[in-house]
Amino acid sequence: MGSTAEDRSEIVFFDVETSVPTRTGQGFAILEFGAILVCPKTLTELRNYSTLIRPPVLSVISPLSQRCNGITADAVAAAPTFADIAHLVYDLLHGRIWAGHNIIRFDCVRIRDAFAEINQPPPEPKGTIDSLVLLTQKFGRRAGDMKMATLATYFGLGRQTHRSLDDVRMNLEVLKYCATVLFLESSLPDIFTANSWVSPKTTTRSRSNGKSPSQGGLLNINGVSVSSSPAVESKDKSHPIISLAMSGQEGDALNNADPNIVQSDPFDFGTLEEEINREPIKSDVSMVEKPMQESPDLASSSSVFQPCSSSILVLEPDRICVPSIDASLVPSFQGSQRIELLHEGFPFQLYCTDLIVRFGISTKFFDNAGRPRLSFVVDSSPSLCNVLDACDDVAKKLTVDSGSSSDWRPVVIRKEGFFNYPTVRLHIPTAVVADVAIYATEIYQKESSGAVQRLLFSKFDAAELGSLFMPGTFVDAFFTLDPYDYQQNAGIKLVAKKLIIHCK
Repeated sequence: MGSTAEDRSEIVFFDVETSVPTRTGQGFAILEFGAILVCPKTLTELRNYSTLIRPPVLSVISPLSQRCNGITADAVAAAPTFADIAHLVYDLLHGRIWAGHNIIRFDCVRIRDAFAEINQPPPEPKGTIDSLVLLTQKFGRRAGDMKMATLATYFGLGRQTHRSLDDVRMNLEVLKYCATVLFLESSLPDIFTANSWVSPKTTTRSRSNGKSPSQGGLLNINGVSVSSSPAVESKDKSHPIISLAMSGQEGDALNNADPNIVQSDPFDFGTLEEEINREPIKSDVSMVEKPMQESPDLASSSSVFQPCSSSILVLEPDRICVPSIDASLVPSFQGSQRIELLHEGFPFQLYCTDLIVRFGISTKFFDNAGRPRLSFVVDSSPSLCNVLDACDDVAKKLTVDSGSSSDWRPVVIRKEGFFNYPTVRLHIPTAVVADVAIYATEIYQKESSGAVQRLLFSKFDAAELGSLFMPGTFVDAFFTLDPYDYQQNAGIKLVAKKLIIHCK
């Protein structure tokens, strides 16, 4: 029997695990539903429910789907169908505040689709809190790409299991940790600000003072010139307090707060109500196409993470077996699909050392806000060409098989008369956090001594960035391969996640 409207003040955190579509026109099938009811005043768990769900056709559970969440066809063979448990889901969700990570674009859509398939009216929320939207706005991108797995690692909460009830509880814990950091930040604004507490390993750069410390330009925070190894820097940055200061410097989102100004209470769930059904994140097209990933450790050229949809292999071109490159359709925003490139069944990024800049920063194209879309061109080695040509082949085939008639643009640039001097273009995406434009790519400078320092920019300035990527400069790069199909043009965009500039 359902609860009355008067006692539906709880917040229901929920999550669904689904199959992964592998062909055009194939939808998502819910394989698991999990939810907890939470008291908004004490954040205590009042009740929970979870169940595996048998899809109408078991064959939709592909190997890719199994790698994502570990749910096999055998595991759900004896489970109830969604129609069998729809009344329970409805009773849990209807008339309550819904909460979850990325639920506006994924979980809410899947729930409504599932009810439509059984010809029943879907539950409706009293309000919706999407923690991906909320935390990106309030907490910023100090934890990287803001995926649940990344946030859990950031706070030391363990690995995400990609099972509904576990993920829901992890979501709540992440919110608690973020709120605690924000509470500490707001309680001592004169201490926890970008200008008063920043790791000495961080280097800031601005247009007006863009030279070395001895020249009054590149400043090492706190007046101390300190170089650090990437491993040490990575460890320091993972600390929530240090990182909150660094994130303010990176995004210029933290200001010198006036102690006389009343600060908002991060623990006030009344403010969460104001976030209902709002998506304040601003980003350029490249950020919409693929959210920013947490960059790999500089000290490692190859690392393998847990096998799920967020698993990313980071490989050098020489380590890639070209015949093992494949492409697959995976879920994207608002129920759409995108092409994901795979190596031996896993998504991957590339790591290339000693790339030579052929042409510096280009500002030829602009986004909707009038900011230039930044990119630069580097020479491509034979091994990199082989990998990218293979990626082109499989992505182009899948694009055509999906019914696209767009013109395919090869990722490797081979101009007439310069065929033996191939190049590729690396894109530097832009993000907007708290109305401040920042480079979404991490940029480092490597001294001749081998010391590496991160460069932080006080403002978006294409001319300043261009001074770092002059022709002939050596650059190490971590980058993703993002297939696109837009306005009758298709291809693969190489998006830089981390760049390490070699000083002469």
